[in-house]
Amino acid sequence: MSVASSTTQSVAAAAGWKSQLHFFWYLTRRSPLTLVGAVIILMVIVMIVAAPLIAPYNPDKLMLSARLQPPSALHWFGTDEVGRDLFSRIIYGSRASCVAAFMIVLISVSIGVIIGCMSAILGGRIDTAIMRLMDVIMALPALVLAMALAAALGPSLVNSMLAVAMVRIPAYVRLARGQTLSLRERVFVKAARTFGASPLYILRWHVLPNAMSPIIVQATLDLGGIVLIAAALSFIGLGAQPPTSEWGALVSTGRNYILDQWWYCTFPGLAILITAMGCNLLGDGIRDMLDPRLGGR
Repeated sequence: MSVASSTTQSVAAAAGWKSQLHFFWYLTRRSPLTLVGAVIILMVIVMIVAAPLIAPYNPDKLMLSARLQPPSALHWFGTDEVGRDLFSRIIYGSRASCVAAFMIVLISVSIGVIIGCMSAILGGRIDTAIMRLMDVIMALPALVLAMALAAALGPSLVNSMLAVAMVRIPAYVRLARGQTLSLRERVFVKAARTFGASPLYILRWHVLPNAMSPIIVQATLDLGGIVLIAAALSFIGLGAQPPTSEWGALVSTGRNYILDQWWYCTFPGLAILITAMGCNLLGDGIRDMLDPRLGGR
């Protein structure tokens, strides 16, 4: 009897996943731009995972005899000042640029959501102190603050990631706090509090599951902007350091040759542009799908 019950549950779960996939595909077809964004992000993920298989050359191999060659059949995106293949360096650069952006979002979301939710649940002076601190941080220009923190920590890719993550935390604190303040007045939260549930229990089982939709949308939309900020820090020398293949650093070096060797900074710049555009398109689509007021359901 238990085997039959387990089989029935497995079939029901498979049917549920299938219906969700059909629903997602239906919503995606309604928004072609969302599909474009999803394809771009999928291509970036493939580049990150399969970089050794896609790149035709070692990105750090010097070939002085082939320095600053224009795009050709041998070097699709041309070569740099020491003969390294730019196509290979851009492929490997996706690991530094995009993985860094994903880690920044993960860190800022994790810390920001925990602080925001606990601030709303605890309330009182703790809530006031936390929100005033967040207001001070958000009052400063994000890029300038990230530059200052990265300079204080020292120029490196890891330090630039920490600097940008610290700058983005207040946005998620405010978002999570607003969602928690709204949800704690709902009937099911009041009922849980009446039965003696602890604040952590309420946060884990009642608040977070219902507050994640806007947080996921915000995180997806933030990815594009964070790719740009991380590239900007590398562009001014506060991010990835040579010989790391990072898109912002490639653009920074390529600007010295822009008049005669246009391809050097053009192709890394296009990689940044296309990736940021894909993140924004996908984020807009996810927002429409998760918000019934926008016609997603």
